[in-house]
Amino acid sequence: MHKPIVAVVGRPNVGKSTLFNKLAGSRISIVEDTPGVTRDRIYTDVEWLNYQFTLIDTGGIEPETSDLILQEMRKQAEIAIDTADVILFLVDAKQGLTDSDAHVAHLLRKTQKPVLLIVNKVDNMRTEPLEIYEFYNLGLGDPIPISAGQGLGLGDMLDKVVKHFPPVSIEEKEEAIKIAVIGKPNVGKSSLINKILGEKRVIVSDIPGTTRDAIDTPITFNGEPYIFIDTAGLRRKNKIKEEIERYSIVRTVAAIERADITVLVIDAEEGITDQDTKIAGIAHERGKASIIVVNKWDLIEKDDKTMHRYLQEINTKFAYMSYAPKLFVSALTGQRINKLFETIQVVAQNQTLRISTGLLNEVLYEAMTMNQPPSDKGKYLKIYYMTQVSVKPPTFVLFVNDKQLMHFSYERYIENQMREAFGFKGTPIHFITREKRGRD
Repeated sequence: MHKPIVAVVGRPNVGKSTLFNKLAGSRISIVEDTPGVTRDRIYTDVEWLNYQFTLIDTGGIEPETSDLILQEMRKQAEIAIDTADVILFLVDAKQGLTDSDAHVAHLLRKTQKPVLLIVNKVDNMRTEPLEIYEFYNLGLGDPIPISAGQGLGLGDMLDKVVKHFPPVSIEEKEEAIKIAVIGKPNVGKSSLINKILGEKRVIVSDIPGTTRDAIDTPITFNGEPYIFIDTAGLRRKNKIKEEIERYSIVRTVAAIERADITVLVIDAEEGITDQDTKIAGIAHERGKASIIVVNKWDLIEKDDKTMHRYLQEINTKFAYMSYAPKLFVSALTGQRINKLFETIQVVAQNQTLRISTGLLNEVLYEAMTMNQPPSDKGKYLKIYYMTQVSVKPPTFVLFVNDKQLMHFSYERYIENQMREAFGFKGTPIHFITREKRGRD
């Protein structure tokens, strides 16, 4: 049995994202007074009365518009409606019933799915609010008054939502690998996910900054579950004019935080920029496994040394993450897209790889035999042993006589020896140095 899906829909600026955030318990969707801020649908998991369901936030549905983005927002909302098991149709008590509300209601009646009419911005719940009565005209049953901003009436609303779910059953949870697709605006992140998915799940246009939210897209490949997180492109801070984009930057960083693997997308035509290295640095500093993908490779004029030169530049500018595999793809033609999945699977295995203490120390002692630990003023570093303490990223504790003697270059040498022995392709390795004294 799949987890039920609940979609929040309505015209722009009725409080959909505010309701979504309140139910999610965090600020996941962008909340701004500008209509049309939530452009793509956003997912989060919600639990109520032992029921778990996936909540989808959507962009506002505009009945008639020539604006490209608003047209795409409507398409995304319609996809969410098609996907949902229950639909929350949000209207605004303060603005009253509008022609746009009637249009959305007409669209929802065609779905033959459970639709709950939610009247938002009802600030006084002590008596039956008079402002809800006009919404009976929509023909969608009894309006449910709430105030998403104040958190009023949400419990009663959720009670009615879960009544439309099948009975709760005990299921084994399968942990999906989360992949954040990161990079500057307009390098082809959304196009890459759409090609993988085989459907137009996220908005694609040549307008930089189209994807402002981080969007979770579940997919199964060779029987394994994955979640792709498409993120807003990160611009230089001095180019950010809208407060909305500031939210997007925070969200992109948050998406990297909750991802297992990051896929950094670079524009082959534009080449590697300082901004690319800074974005990659965010993932590296947070210990995330990474894959570097050079997109739009089909648009490059090539000779027999083009890829070699590009690889040299990548290795120079991304020297701090030499562990990251490099792929040259085309999201437009699908060139090497299957290779990306193979690489993700290898990287996922490496970031969860556990090495026994005995095997680790065999490699450590051999490394120390080939290259003696450093010394300072006649005092030599002694490394007694090493053990692994965690994964994602693989983290190891080195027990030594004096932490001050552990030089960065020798730690890097040990890392290189471990990579030669065990691989760890695609994932950073972290070391913790501890002093072993007395009876330790």
